[in-house]
Amino acid sequence: MTSLLLAVIYLAFIGLGLPDSLLGAAWPAMQPSLGVPLSYAGILSMIIALGTIVSSLQSDRLTLRFGTGRVTTISVGMTAAALLGFSLSGSFWQLCLWAIPYGLGAGSVDAALNNYVALHYKSRHMSWLHYMWGVGATTGPYIMGLALTRGAGWSAGYATIAGLQVLLTLLLLLSLPLWKSRPGARETAPASAPAREQRKPLSLAAVLGIPGAREIMIAFFCYCALEQTCGLWASSFLHLGHGMTEERAAGLAALFFLGVTAGRAASGFLTIRLSDTRMIRLGQLLLLIGTSLLFLPASVCALAGLVLAGLGCAPIYPCVIHATPSHFGKELSQAVIGVEMAAAYIGTMLMPPLFGVLANHIAVTLLPLYLLALLALMTVMTERLERKTGRRARS
Repeated sequence: MTSLLLAVIYLAFIGLGLPDSLLGAAWPAMQPSLGVPLSYAGILSMIIALGTIVSSLQSDRLTLRFGTGRVTTISVGMTAAALLGFSLSGSFWQLCLWAIPYGLGAGSVDAALNNYVALHYKSRHMSWLHYMWGVGATTGPYIMGLALTRGAGWSAGYATIAGLQVLLTLLLLLSLPLWKSRPGARETAPASAPAREQRKPLSLAAVLGIPGAREIMIAFFCYCALEQTCGLWASSFLHLGHGMTEERAAGLAALFFLGVTAGRAASGFLTIRLSDTRMIRLGQLLLLIGTSLLFLPASVCALAGLVLAGLGCAPIYPCVIHATPSHFGKELSQAVIGVEMAAAYIGTMLMPPLFGVLANHIAVTLLPLYLLALLALMTVMTERLERKTGRRARS
C-alpha cells in the first residue's frame, strides 16, 4: 500500500508541473490573438499567484481538518476546471476570472504534499518527486508547442492539459483510502477532536516569530520569483531577444524546465552523499553560471544558460522544503511550509509582472540582470537561515 501511495504522489507531482509552464510558452501566441500588451501576461500570473498565496496560508488549517488526500484531490480538480476554462476563453477578462480557481487549486496541494513528503520520506525522494514536477513542467510547453505547430492554437494546448488533469483527479479520488491507511500518517487523515485541541493551526504572526522563519520566507520569495520569471519570459526572451519564431521559442523555452527535470533526477542520487545545505549551495553556483551565460549575444549561449539555470534551480526547492522539519521541528513544519509557499507565491505574483513592465518599457534582454539580483538576495537569506538554525538541523 505504501508503494502504491508513493506512485500516486509521483503522478500528483507531474500534475502539479503540467500547468506551471503553459502561460509562458503560450503567451507569444496568446498576446496578439487577445489584442493586449506584452506585459499583460504578468497580470494573469499575479492573479494565479494571489490565489496560491491565499490557499497556502490556509493549508495548515485545511490539512488538519480534511487530510492531505482530500485536499490534494479537490485542489487538482479545481485546477482541471480552470484549465478547461482557459481553453474556452476568448477574451483577456475571461482568462482573469479562470485564473482565480487556477491559483486557489495550486497552493494547498503544493504545501500539503511537500510537507507530507518532508515528514515521511528521505531527501532523495523529495528530489525525485520534484523531478516528476519537472517532467510535467517540461511536457507542458511541448504540448503547447505541438498544438501551435499543427495550427490548433493555444486553446487546444490548454484543453489537452485540462484533460490530463481530469484523469489525475479521478485517480486521486480512487486513492483516498490509501492516505488514511498509511501507518503512522496521522498528518494525512482528518484530525479527531482531541488532536485538534493539541495541535491548533498557527497564525501568521506566530510563524513569523519562529527564529529563521523570516529568512526562509525571503529566500523562497526570491527562489520562486527567479524560477517563475525565467519560466514565464524565457520564450519571449528567445523570440524578441534572439529573433526566434514563436513556435521555436515556445519549444526551446522548455530547455529551462528540462534542466530542472534532469537536475532533480541527479539530485536524488547526490543527496545520498551531500546534505541539503550543500545541495542548495551547489544549485546557487550553477544558477550563477547559467544566468551569466544569458548576457552573451549568441543564441547557443542563451540556450546553454537556460539549461544550466534549470540545473541550478533543481536542488534548491526540494532541499529547502525537505530541511524544514529539521530546521523548525516536525510539529511546526506544516505551518512553516504553508507560509514558505505563500512567500514563494508572493514572489511569483510580484516579480515576473514587474519584469514584464521593465521589458515593455526598456527591453526583454534585461532578464539575466534581473535574475542575478534575485539570486544574490536568495543566497544571503539561505546563509543567514543556516547560521540561525543549522545547528538544530544537523543535530
